[in-house]
Amino acid sequence: MPEEKKEWFENWFDSRYYPLLYSNRDEEEASLFVSGLVAYLKPGPGSRIVDIACGEGRFAQQLAQLGHEVTGIDLSAQRIEKAKEAESRQLHFYVHDMRFPFYINYFDFAFNFFTSFGYFDTARDNHMAAHAFAAALKKGGTLVIDYFNEQYIEKRLVPAETIEKEGVSFHIQRAVREGKIVKKIAVTDEQGGQHHYQERVSAFELKDFIALFRREGLELQEHFGDYLLNPFDEEQSPRLIMVFKKQ
Repeated sequence: MPEEKKEWFENWFDSRYYPLLYSNRDEEEASLFVSGLVAYLKPGPGSRIVDIACGEGRFAQQLAQLGHEVTGIDLSAQRIEKAKEAESRQLHFYVHDMRFPFYINYFDFAFNFFTSFGYFDTARDNHMAAHAFAAALKKGGTLVIDYFNEQYIEKRLVPAETIEKEGVSFHIQRAVREGKIVKKIAVTDEQGGQHHYQERVSAFELKDFIALFRREGLELQEHFGDYLLNPFDEEQSPRLIMVFKKQ
């Protein structure tokens, strides 16, 4: 029986090259973003929070340190193995595919940080993920999705570049194809070996998210344009940060 072909995000996120390529992310900025978001949302003491596509759990840890009951889920076994090193009485991590329901009507808040949606090739899979997000929340619960601003990204797309990290070369090509931002990543490792990965993320706009989540009983409450929670500007904002409430 032939081996089942993995989806692009399974191959890429479980590779050792993914965290290496993105090791220069501004963790201080991200930490300030989470703090600002919590100040805006004002979750009550001991709120139940799920971090969907939590990676290695840095921001789930930050939320738990604020006194909340936090669960992190991610498809990557490698990232969750790392995250589990920080588990505590009020912080737990699980390998889980966001397209399928996790806990039902359980969480007060759900967070989906740093463009961790829109990975899928079919509308059905996107609807499945949106349904699972909504199902996890209690009535009146809040979902926050942090995505790139599609118009901002497309206008500033760098078609090709090479990045060197710790003896590893990343040769990157970017393009917009069939409604997706596509990044092809050719890796040359320390021994000269060649590896090939890609990222394909849907070029969703605000109206797409509103329609997708309204079907699941979630209504947009507010949206912001950057990690300082400044107002959203279609032309100038680097991010699209949306706050939905379950009706």
